[in-house]
Amino acid sequence: MIIVMGAGASKQQIENVIEKVHSFGLRTHPIYGVQKTVIGIVGDDKTRVVEKMQGMPGVEDIIPILQPYKFAGREAHPENTVLEVGGARIGGDAVVVIAGPCAVESESQLLETARSVKKAGADILRGGAFKPRTSPYSFQGLGEEGLKYLAEARDETGLPIITEVTDPRNVELVSRYADILQVGARNMQNFALLTEVGMSGHPVMLKRGLSSTIKDLLLAAEYVIIEGNRDIVLCERGITTFETYTRNTLDLSAVAVIKQLSHLPVIADPAHATGRNNLVEPMALAAIAAGADGVMVEVHNDPDSALCDGPQSLTLAQFDSLMDKVRAIAGVVGRKMEP
Repeated sequence: MIIVMGAGASKQQIENVIEKVHSFGLRTHPIYGVQKTVIGIVGDDKTRVVEKMQGMPGVEDIIPILQPYKFAGREAHPENTVLEVGGARIGGDAVVVIAGPCAVESESQLLETARSVKKAGADILRGGAFKPRTSPYSFQGLGEEGLKYLAEARDETGLPIITEVTDPRNVELVSRYADILQVGARNMQNFALLTEVGMSGHPVMLKRGLSSTIKDLLLAAEYVIIEGNRDIVLCERGITTFETYTRNTLDLSAVAVIKQLSHLPVIADPAHATGRNNLVEPMALAAIAAGADGVMVEVHNDPDSALCDGPQSLTLAQFDSLMDKVRAIAGVVGRKMEP
């Protein structure tokens, strides 16, 4: 349920409404818009709120939310959310490109890749310091050493960094280095982790699970939002289907659907979706055409020797070529690229 405050509602009237809601033992999540303030209400018994508060000063309307995702949906927040991180604006008019290696393997590997993607026009640098792998014998990442290399790359290039956090116990550590916390597909419904990143107040990118519905993804975002953190980017990274040619199946319809259902920015990850270097470019361009606010691609200075996901990583030259085409397709669909 949401309480819509009138355009002329004063700060005191808003505070009075919030205090009244709290007196019923319910939680509030105020959303301060340009024209109006909307107060979201969390709790089981909302009938009393409707009965007692309909005529309170400043209250314009009280509306039940029918969707199960109360705050990730457009009912409570009609305007698009724009996340600003380190000069990058995700969800605005521009298409944002996140690029970098799947895993941070060494200082030299990361810095060479970071310099190259920066020169080509990337907005955000990606790199995994903690890597959740299917096999316990696969490379698991460098941990805090990798985080330090990422921070060094940010200092040199000016690119904000995104990296994955896999354990609730590591949220504080990763937050000290990263600009955006990534919650991977395998952890999309790790509710302890979602709660922890929500309480951190740090920007979050939430990837869709391998077998998760769009509704599941939005409800996962809800776990973060109810802890007071609305700085969330959603990521379509492919789902498991019966197809075996590609690693997963990139669900481009999800991009369009999420843009209709939710105010949160949505990006696509064609590398993890396809698992094939030669499919990353066409799927990245298709995602932008479908309305994605950005794409995340894996770029490596030497994919043949990569310790993680080499077959789906672009070379430095391939990424440079991709950026030219991203700029072209962005212009066709009425978007732009940050200078």
